Amino acid sequence: MNSLDGIRVLDLSRVLAGPWCTQTLADLGADVIKIERPGSGDDTRTWGPPFLKDAQGRDTAEAAYYLGANRNKRSVTCDIAQPEGQALIRELVRHCDVFVENFKVGDMARYGLDYASMSALNPKLVYCSVTGFGQTGPYSERAGYDYAVQGIGGLMSVTGERDDLGGGPQKVGVAVADLFTGMYATVAILAALRHVERTGQGQQVDMALLDTQVAMLANLGSNYLVSGKVPGRAGNAHQNIVPYQVFEVMPPADAPPGGRDHLILAVGNDGQFAKFCAVAGQPDLAKDPRYALNTERVRHRDVLVPLLEGIMKTRTKADWLAALEAAKVPCGAINTLGEVFVDPQIQARDMVQTWQHPVKNNLQLVASPIKMSLTPVRQDFPPPMLGQHTAEVLQEVLGWDAERQGALRGKGVI
Repeated sequence: MNSLDGIRVLDLSRVLAGPWCTQTLADLGADVIKIERPGSGDDTRTWGPPFLKDAQGRDTAEAAYYLGANRNKRSVTCDIAQPEGQALIRELVRHCDVFVENFKVGDMARYGLDYASMSALNPKLVYCSVTGFGQTGPYSERAGYDYAVQGIGGLMSVTGERDDLGGGPQKVGVAVADLFTGMYATVAILAALRHVERTGQGQQVDMALLDTQVAMLANLGSNYLVSGKVPGRAGNAHQNIVPYQVFEVMPPADAPPGGRDHLILAVGNDGQFAKFCAVAGQPDLAKDPRYALNTERVRHRDVLVPLLEGIMKTRTKADWLAALEAAKVPCGAINTLGEVFVDPQIQARDMVQTWQHPVKNNLQLVASPIKMSLTPVRQDFPPPMLGQHTAEVLQEVLGWDAERQGALRGKGVI
C-alpha cells in the first residue's frame, strides 16, 4: 500500500515544474492521468538528444528529459482546444481529487477549465495552477521560464565566481526554480487534501516560480533584509561561513601533465576548524584570534583563504579525504555524473531503478529519494508512451466503450 492510494490526479501540466510535482504524487501512490496533446504530447518528449534507443540502437521519440520527470503516470491524449476535448476533461474531473495545470494565466478560463468551472463540477477538487509569476500582480500575464526567473529572482546575482576574479552572472546547472516550485506545489496539494478530509472543501493552489525563487534565497534573502547590504557572487565560497568552499589540491601521481584536482572543505563550526587545523599540521591557526571564531574568519577571509589554498595543495585529494573524514571534518569529492552513479552510497540507497519500458527493457532511471518504512514509494510504471493509456483510462474511469472512444478518435480529439 502507498501513502496516496485512492487519490487521482488529472495532470494538464508539461515541461518540468508541474510534471515534477505530479511525478512526486505518483511516486507516493496517486493515480496520475497525464493529459497530452495528440500527436506531439509534452514538449519535453522532443527535447533531445539524448533519446531512448530501441533494441536495434536507434533513437526513438522518447527524450531522456521527458523520461526523468514522468514516471508512474498514465498518458491520455486529449485536444483541449476542441469543445469535445474540453467536455472530456470536465467528465474526468468529476472523478479526480487533484487538477494540476501550468498554462498561462487566463488560458484555462478560455477553455472553460478554470478553477471556478472545475470546482462547480467537483467542490472537493484541489486545483493547482503553476505559472511563472502567479495569478496576480503586474507580471501575471507574462510567460515565465526557469532561466529568466533565476535572473529576475536574484539567484544569478549570487551564483558564479566573484566579479573581482573574473566572474559574472551564472545560472544553476539544473532548473532549480522549476524543481523547487514542483516540490512546493506537492506540499501545498498534500496540505489542501488534508483540508478536504476535514471540511469537504477543495481550493485553488497558486504556485509561482518567482515566488519560489525568492523564498529559496534562504539565508541570502534574510541577510539582505536584515543588513541592507546587497550580497554579491562568492563562487564556491559560503557567504557566512569560512572555510566552506572548493580548494585545489595536489593532483595524484598518475594525473596527466597540467592536471588539477579539487575537493570541498565544509567547516561548519569552530570545533571543526580546530580539527581541520590539527589534520593540516597547523594547530596554531585555530588559536589565532583572527581565525578562532567563525565571525572573525568571515571578516578575515581574504587573509585566511589564500593561506589555506597553499596548505591544501600540499596533499592529494585521497590523502585529504581520508584524514579529514577520520577527524569528522566535513569534506567531499566533486564527482562527475559517471562517478555519481557508481558511488557505493548511491548504489546502497537504491537511487537508480530499473524499469521495463515498452521501447526498452531494463531501462535505468533515477529513483525517488523518498524512503518510508510503512508506505514505500511506487515503482510500478515507467514513463508512459504518448497516449499509451487513453483507452484504458476512458473505459476504467468513465466507462466509455470502444465505439464512443472511436468517435473522438475520428475527430482527432484523442
